[in-house]
Amino acid sequence: MQAIHTALIKIDTSHYWIKRDKVIQKIVHNGKTFFDKFEKINEPLSSKIIREHEAGKITVAHSLINKSDKVENIVIDYNGRNTQRFWHRAQLLLREEGYINFTAYESKTPGHLHLYIHKGHTTLQEGYQIAKLISMKLSQKMPKEWKVFPDSDIPREFNILTLPYKVYNKERGASWSKHM
Repeated sequence: MQAIHTALIKIDTSHYWIKRDKVIQKIVHNGKTFFDKFEKINEPLSSKIIREHEAGKITVAHSLINKSDKVENIVIDYNGRNTQRFWHRAQLLLREEGYINFTAYESKTPGHLHLYIHKGHTTLQEGYQIAKLISMKLSQKMPKEWKVFPDSDIPREFNILTLPYKVYNKERGASWSKHM
């Protein structure tokens, strides 16, 4: 993936997470048990690591919550079967809600997307609320085949996403907004 595309999602490169073949830790959160296979590496995310991820040698994830409890992106992790329909519906909803900067990336699994809504410095609590609101509104239009991040129902260590592989589609303050 080109550096310009990762710059769009403002990844916190101070650390990264790498997937292991074994369970690293067991976390109990809100009465549920989570088994974590991602290990936090407290080293800067380098282009070498990103290239290894792209080549499929390792699986690398990045944190969605930074050290100051802020989020730069609200992310919809779409795991359904109809990518084009989801993109179209999500694009219309996000425009209607006033979001003009968002990018969909292909994940490792064909047909699955990570839709990054570029929100900028948002408090964690506001990020939780926005994510739930967008998910709720989207679920009124189509069957729920996604998960939103950040998510308060999972431990903080699980608010991570694997690095995207390729841009699917993007919206950048398009010319349509002047007609609204």
